[in-house]
Amino acid sequence: MNLPLVVGVDGSEPSLRAVDWAADECALRGAPLRLVYASLWERYEGESLAADVGKPSEQVTAEHIVRTAARRARARRPEVEVSTDVVPEEPEYALVREGRDAAALVVGTRGRSGLVEMLLGSVSLTVAAHADCPVIVLRGSHDNRVSAATPGRIVVGIGEKGADSAAVRFAVQEARLRHAALDAVRAWRCPAHESTDHPLLAGEPARLHEQHAVEALDGALKDVPAEVDLRRRTVEGPARQVLSAASHEADLLVVGARRNPGHLGLQLGRVAHGVLHHAACAVAVVPERA
Repeated sequence: MNLPLVVGVDGSEPSLRAVDWAADECALRGAPLRLVYASLWERYEGESLAADVGKPSEQVTAEHIVRTAARRARARRPEVEVSTDVVPEEPEYALVREGRDAAALVVGTRGRSGLVEMLLGSVSLTVAAHADCPVIVLRGSHDNRVSAATPGRIVVGIGEKGADSAAVRFAVQEARLRHAALDAVRAWRCPAHESTDHPLLAGEPARLHEQHAVEALDGALKDVPAEVDLRRRTVEGPARQVLSAASHEADLLVVGARRNPGHLGLQLGRVAHGVLHHAACAVAVVPERA
């Protein structure tokens, strides 16, 4: 049985775009779609809707939101099995729990008002930092239609995990599903204290760091199937900036986030945190076990 893709919905346009994206993705995967509304979002909304129909505000809004989202998903992808649920708790806790039995979580970045917009930004970061499954965050107004009909481009940032990288495996799966090119990028930097003005040594530290980046790429990609259109790149610069720049020509940017059991804080890392704020396309944050 295929695990579902789970979407956190709140009735906002960004969350409905997340429904569209996930419905397309489910069609490619042959997976069911689960739409989850966390009812405590309701505390940030008014009660005018409920007054019109004589029902509790939370009940009316929740029913309307999940019905609308499900109708939209079924109209877009009739072949996808869609289920809905209303969960009476804060969204970050609800979605992290849902992720334990999901192939991936899909979330937008903004809500229906200024306050909710700030809240959902925080929720997206919290879910990406704690979920047990990949979390796809649809950046801003980037309305990216998942499709295997036209070749696209998946970018994956290569870290230190090596051939056992869950992020690389996820990126390969996405590239195969979409018949897309896979662009594997390894950023590298030469620390300032290693530079030298000696003419016989000029460029040597940089060359060694670049060679290490090439070796890291080779190690991480050694198990990628031959049928994948794989492109390898090493780029000098901070990884957050290199990957954010690469996202402008990508359909999906995939990064790993190291998980440390027992650690209670955000488990994202600077690279994943940076691209979640600055990428120009959808970002998939994939947990990497320590």
